[in-house]
Amino acid sequence: MTALAPRLYVDSADVERVSALLEAGVVHGVTTNPTILERGGRTAGEIPELYARWQSEGAREIFFQTWGADTASFLRNAEGILTLGDRVAVKVPATRDGFAAASALVRDGATVLVTAVYSVAQALACASIGAQYIAPYLGRMRDAGIDGDAVIAEMQAVCAGSDSNVLAASLRSPDDITGLRLAGVPYFTAAPDVIEQMLFHDVSESSAAEFDATMVRLGA
Repeated sequence: MTALAPRLYVDSADVERVSALLEAGVVHGVTTNPTILERGGRTAGEIPELYARWQSEGAREIFFQTWGADTASFLRNAEGILTLGDRVAVKVPATRDGFAAASALVRDGATVLVTAVYSVAQALACASIGAQYIAPYLGRMRDAGIDGDAVIAEMQAVCAGSDSNVLAASLRSPDDITGLRLAGVPYFTAAPDVIEQMLFHDVSESSAAEFDATMVRLGA
């Protein structure tokens, strides 16, 4: 099976830093959840504004999370998210009611990410309902004493032959991303700091400075 091309997403509601990464063309899109929105000082009422801004800056997918106490609430709130535009994706938590809502959304043609997935069995359930994305949290798995790298690789393996793929989250370093990529995971979302660290190496910086100095000596 041909490996999927990797994609990076930025996981943040810090609009200035998100915008910088989008305008640089470094990330495919933006992921958020209620905690990230709150951390970025944003409210639910600002979701349409965020979507419009990030779409205009080149985001190809923008993820917002539905909420509620039951399946009906998840679906009702997802309806509002889906009206934002054709680049929106709905995140649904991996609970019993969440799976029911995710299944209904997939059947209606929505792009769905099932989030907070912690077991291979849950990932298989995501694939069985046709959810496009599965989001396990690597850092939180490790904090809980789970071998997250191994479990997430198994999640991607059980999705083979389906339309579902892992979009790994809670990634705390570039090494987290490269390690999972080597294990076959295609998609990654991380905070701006982590994405920016991926673009930097001190030897690259010194080499670029040397090239510039040489061009000055050459009369450029």
